[in-house]
Amino acid sequence: MSDFEKLLKNFKTQQQTWLVTGVAGFIGSNLAEFLLAHNQKVVGLDNFSTGYQKNLDEIQASVGEEVSVNFHFIEGDISDFATCQQACEGVDIILHQAALGSVPRSIADPVTSNLSNVTGFLNMLTAAKDAGVNRFVYASSSSVYGDSKELPKVEERTGKLLSPYAVTKYTNELYADVFTKTYGMETIGLRYFNVFGRRQDPNGAYAAVIPKWVSALLSGEDVYINGDGETSRDFTYIDNVIQMNLLAGTTANKDAFGEAFNVAVGGRNTLNELYAIINNELSDHIDDFQAKKAIYRDFRTGDIRHSNANISKAQEHVGYTPTHTIDQGMRLAIEWYIANLSKNTKSQESV
Repeated sequence: MSDFEKLLKNFKTQQQTWLVTGVAGFIGSNLAEFLLAHNQKVVGLDNFSTGYQKNLDEIQASVGEEVSVNFHFIEGDISDFATCQQACEGVDIILHQAALGSVPRSIADPVTSNLSNVTGFLNMLTAAKDAGVNRFVYASSSSVYGDSKELPKVEERTGKLLSPYAVTKYTNELYADVFTKTYGMETIGLRYFNVFGRRQDPNGAYAAVIPKWVSALLSGEDVYINGDGETSRDFTYIDNVIQMNLLAGTTANKDAFGEAFNVAVGGRNTLNELYAIINNELSDHIDDFQAKKAIYRDFRTGDIRHSNANISKAQEHVGYTPTHTIDQGMRLAIEWYIANLSKNTKSQESV
């Protein structure tokens, strides 16, 4: 039995209250749904700047009315300290996902990114400390590796940062480490590597590449690849991220506190390979689907060229064992997008 399987077994008889910030977003909503489905109580905080009410509605529909009584939602912004204090009341474990993501967004508006990702982060840390919530797990990012050319990426060695977004995430890690050393808080940072899966939004200027491409292909629109397509990433399915958050939230290993961990599969695919995988999956699921050639354009400012994680530290410290490869995760993600994007299209047509 894996460490994660043991944890889920314990959840059946041990109920705790988890605060999930950014709960209406992609990762936050998946975390909340999983926790509720496994006998946990969840307080959710979101200001709907990038999250959606429909994600909260899906959580309720998934877990049912009886379980939904274990979910309490607070609409508010982490840049407001009083809101953070309110959210931390009576909480055992915090999974802090709220942030303004996207490298391009941070380049276009570094001040707003800093307000959410640094000021908001410090507000949450301080509110947690004041409320006596010792365990604070937070979303960092693989962007902190900057221009480091080392592959795979090892937590102890980073390069020069390439975007304001990367600066905000690295600042989070510095603050968390100081709060562990100064106040004895059990902080754990999770450096996400290109997470994908159900509920990832395909719309908006800063949509992640996988849902944006899938949406475009399903609607017959052009698909653009930045650069030559040989940029590579460690694409990580959402279920792996859920596992790591819960293991980090419950680990008894003191050596994990104040540390940051890669959250990935430990693989690497180029954008060209990713595009081929998506086209193949869509062909497998849709009889009359026609694969389409992508259009190449300039490289994007602030992007890391190659990203691939060494996950041994997470394996050794908290028992992390990825359950989904990119192919397994993509199959599930494509099924979700076909069902949900088709549903949304039909809904709009009936209006």
